[in-house]
Amino acid sequence: MKKLLAMLMAVAMCFTLLTACGNSSDTPAETGSAPAETGDNTGETPADGTAFKLGGTGPLTGGASIYGLAAQRGAQIAVDEIREAGGDIQFDLRYEDDVHVAETAVNAYNTLKGWGMQISLGSVTSTPGIATSALNYEDRIFALTPSASSPDVIAGKDNVYQMCFSDPNQGLASAQYIYEQGLGESVYIIWKNDDIYSTGIKDQFMAEAEALGLNVVGDSTFTEDTQNDFTVQLTDAQQKGADLIFLPMYYQPASLILTQADQMGYEPKFFGVDGMDGILTMEGFDATLAEGVMLLTPFNADATDEATVAFVTKYQDLYGETPNQFAADAYDCVYALKQALETAGCTPDMSNEELCDALMEVFPTITFTGLTGDGQGITWDSTGAVSKAPKGMVIEGGAYVGMD
Repeated sequence: MKKLLAMLMAVAMCFTLLTACGNSSDTPAETGSAPAETGDNTGETPADGTAFKLGGTGPLTGGASIYGLAAQRGAQIAVDEIREAGGDIQFDLRYEDDVHVAETAVNAYNTLKGWGMQISLGSVTSTPGIATSALNYEDRIFALTPSASSPDVIAGKDNVYQMCFSDPNQGLASAQYIYEQGLGESVYIIWKNDDIYSTGIKDQFMAEAEALGLNVVGDSTFTEDTQNDFTVQLTDAQQKGADLIFLPMYYQPASLILTQADQMGYEPKFFGVDGMDGILTMEGFDATLAEGVMLLTPFNADATDEATVAFVTKYQDLYGETPNQFAADAYDCVYALKQALETAGCTPDMSNEELCDALMEVFPTITFTGLTGDGQGITWDSTGAVSKAPKGMVIEGGAYVGMD
């Protein structure tokens, strides 16, 4: 296990359930209409010039809104807490709806730019995130995305950083964890071939599995149009003797796989990724079918530390549900930006270019402790990649329980 954690910190990982992190083109149930532009939480908007204008885009409506709303709400809670605590660093937060479409995200970004955005939370999901991060780079607006996990979001953009584990590193860590813990003797992979989140994780998982000697007996794939019936994939896995199925995907197709495996009487172990965070609260899904599912995640809502308990309680009071890793990563983004701005001595009257230069200089030098990771501190390198260790979790009794 020590070997695994050392490796994970060295490769600067992202595990998120919660997307993720988020590049899903899956279509979980719609969770409601978009909140107000500056948040659907509490608190007054700071007077102009007294707060940093912080903007982001995400799917606040539509099929992927469960991810965007979680990130927006987590960020807003942090902004409101900072406002209530007082101090020189304050934020005026504004999210624009991108409905998980790159073209819409570009329009949303331009709206935020017209509003005067000085610092960015990027985009929640990776496909829009790739589009908007290019604009962040061109406009010299520093971005820290909570959950857009594709390496292409930060590649070649010196002012775009990630809070979540990257897709390839999540695949690497999953293979290592399964191997180190001896979780499966014959592994099968079901992955989504029109989703860069799923393919990025799968490719690195297979490469690392081969290097480790992990026995992968087969793999099969699906697309957005074919994600309603997994009997062919499950039958192939069963016939090849797989005792563990790796699921690099979001929880909506994963819920169908668990349901259909149960109907077949097929009972392998299942190992998922951070995009599966939220499966226990999915409407219409029998959560008992997720018993025993294992995954790596940066956030455990059932943790008992003071910070996690306070955040989860506040989120539940406001929204009537348990926060996922998208919410926790966005919350951490705001506090990490606050720490970096304080360290750099930044003030709200600085231009976005000045702030960008200051944050680029400071971020690779700080260690941040937040809700996500293993409590040992989060760091970044100059490419914008994050280094934090995931948590091995298993679902038991309808809750996430630590495996380590």
